[in-house]
Parts: sequence; C-alpha cells; structure tokens
Amino acid sequence: MKQQYAEVFLKGMAMGAADAVPGVSGGTVAFITGIYERLLTAIRSIHPGKINVWRQQGFQAFWNSIDGYFLLSLLGGILSSLLLLAHLIGYLLSYHPLLLSGFFFGLIAASVVVIYRQISRHSVSVTLGLLAGMIMMTLVSQLVPDLSITDPFQVFIAGSIAICAMILPGISGSFLLLVMGMYSGIIEAVRTLDFVTLVWFASGCVVGLLSFSHFLGWLFRRFRNMTLAVLTGVLIGSLQQIWPWKQMISYKLNAHGEAVPIVQENLLPEGFELITGADAQLVPVIILMIAGFMLVMAFELKYKK
Repeated sequence: MKQQYAEVFLKGMAMGAADAVPGVSGGTVAFITGIYERLLTAIRSIHPGKINVWRQQGFQAFWNSIDGYFLLSLLGGILSSLLLLAHLIGYLLSYHPLLLSGFFFGLIAASVVVIYRQISRHSVSVTLGLLAGMIMMTLVSQLVPDLSITDPFQVFIAGSIAICAMILPGISGSFLLLVMGMYSGIIEAVRTLDFVTLVWFASGCVVGLLSFSHFLGWLFRRFRNMTLAVLTGVLIGSLQQIWPWKQMISYKLNAHGEAVPIVQENLLPEGFELITGADAQLVPVIILMIAGFMLVMAFELKYKK
C-alpha cells in the first residue's frame, strides 16, 4: 500500500513539473502514467452529498469514498514539485527564455504524438475535430493578456480557467496563464509564498476543478475519440505560440513595470538575429527541443501498457 502511494506521489511530482511550465500538460502526464481515469473519478466523487457519508458512516468511510489517500498523495507530489521548480523557472524565464522555449516546444511536439496515438478510430468527424482544435487554439493565442495579478477576482478567474486546462490531456494550464498575462505573477507568488494571491488562485482552481471534471468525464465517456482529436488539434495550434524565436510587435507594461507582449511575430533563427541583434542560440535550442521530445516519449514508453 505504501509503495503504491509513493508511486502516486512521484507521478504527482511529474504532473507538477509539467503544470509548472507552459509546455506539456499535467493531464497528459496523468494520461500517460495510467492514472487519468482514476483522477477524474476521484474528483467527481467530491460533492456535498458526501457530507452525509461522513455523518452516517464516519470519516474513514468518507475518506475511502473519495479515494482520499490517492488524492492526497497526488496533490502532495504536485505541490512539492511546484515549490521546488518555481525558483528555477523564474530564473530561466528571465535569463534563458530561448532555451526554455525550445525545451517547451519539444515537450508539446511529443505530446501531440502521445495524444494522437490514443485515438482508436479515425473518421471524417475526428479529422474535423482535429482542425477545430487547431483553429480554437490559434484564436485563443491571439487574446490580449488583460488580467492583472494585483486584482484578486482576476486571479480567481485565472485559476478557474487554468485548472480546467491542467486536467485536460494536451492543454497546458501554464500556457493559458501565459496567454492571460498571469504566468510570471503566479510563479513569483509561489516563489515568494505570497499567500493572499495563492489563496485566491487556489480557490479559483477548486471551483473550476469541481465544476469542469463532471463535464470532462462525460465527454470522455461519450465522445472519447472526438475529444482526443480536439485536444490534439489544440496542441498543434499551441506550437506556434511557444516557438522560441519571436519579434515583439506591441506590448503593455504590467504591475511590475515589465513589458508583456501583446502581439508577437514568429521568426526564423536568422531573421531573429537580424531583427533583434541577439544570438539565436540555434544549436542549444534545437538540442533542448530534441531533449524535451525524447523525455515525453521515454515517459510514455515507460508507462505504456
């Protein structure tokens, strides 16, 4: 039993590592490691009616009915990983953005392969779902990052949206935070243990998770292949957003006086060097792209049934 939950804790750490970066989704890690369906079932089991189980049968019956040890082990792993990685990611975002983006790009590209392989039957509707996902993500990536880390309600909204993506195999919640202009602020809040911001964010996560998990479970039961096709399309669409070499067309200043990109244009490495005057770091970026791709594929191979 202890060994089982120790393994769940490690899988939670892998999910936390994935959720900490705008690359592969924590939901993808759960999917690859074979705990995704159990996670959705456990989350869906949490509802007000469980209070009666507690009153009538005691806490242990309640705890078992929501798969409490599983959720506790998984959550512990996720939080541990987030706390450990916050400092590192904050540093890399500030000083090595090209290298970090290259690694993220490899993670997402591999996730496309992993999720697409799960589609058991291909049809016209599945192809249309794939295209719909690509179009949807292309539109989402054009959103102006209007949310502010200093507004508690907006932090709550960001949490409720991000957590829905985090439990989806394919969509990175951190990527959506990046789109909403909240990613660096949340990472900083974790790094500095800004409890007020984190409580608002966590509250949004709880509300979003409990409300969305039922709908997601229904989608997977009724339209599994279509859902996976849309998620694959979303991943493909997100590749253009995470492309390392970009030119900032327009920006706004956030609460810390930092430039937050509003419109960016993807460039080839040589064009990036010509326009920005900065080193494209082509070789190390490509190496990290390959490393990110191979990491996800090795992870899938380890847990493939």
